[in-house]
Amino acid sequence: MELAPAAARRRQSGSLILAAIAAVFTIGHVATMLGEDEEWLWELSIDMDPDDGCLWVYGIGEDGVTAFTQFGIEVLQQIISDQRAAGRAPPPAKSTG
Repeated sequence: MELAPAAARRRQSGSLILAAIAAVFTIGHVATMLGEDEEWLWELSIDMDPDDGCLWVYGIGEDGVTAFTQFGIEVLQQIISDQRAAGRAPPPAKSTG
């Protein structure tokens, strides 16, 4: 009897298959990328969880830092857009263009 590859063995009929996370971006990096205040992004991310692409990353001698997957950045951008539309956002930290 030939064994199926590991990925095929894990796959079940009708199951959702998600791409593996290849990279995460620290909140400081995301703030710079988006031209937003890091503290404000942290406040917006408090209610995000791993399903939203928001993770907590630990390093040696560090307390940990908020980080986002690519999907998490997209979710965060939607939250930013919603906050701006509702008039509950500070001005951007710097020009993104």
